[in-house]
Amino acid sequence: MSVNVEEKLGIDKFRVDENNAHIYIKNDPDLAEFYKLHLACPAGLYKIDDKYGCRFDYAGCLECGTCRVVGGETVLAKWEFPNGGMGVEFRYG
Repeated sequence: MSVNVEEKLGIDKFRVDENNAHIYIKNDPDLAEFYKLHLACPAGLYKIDDKYGCRFDYAGCLECGTCRVVGGETVLAKWEFPNGGMGVEFRYG
């Protein structure tokens, strides 16, 4: 039995606070450290493009804290939970 992550995440509801990102990455983060987040993020929000540029979007964040633990201060400039009423609403299971 295989798990389709995109399908399961598509059931969740996300309220994105456009005025207050709850996660910021540092300018020009170390690629090796960023790659760890690329591998670890269960929502797949940390991307590396064809030119080895680092891309991140906090919309779709599961608020699990994996990036805070793995990336800590090496990649992240800020990590906090979204403001009340914002963020993920889990709807599966």
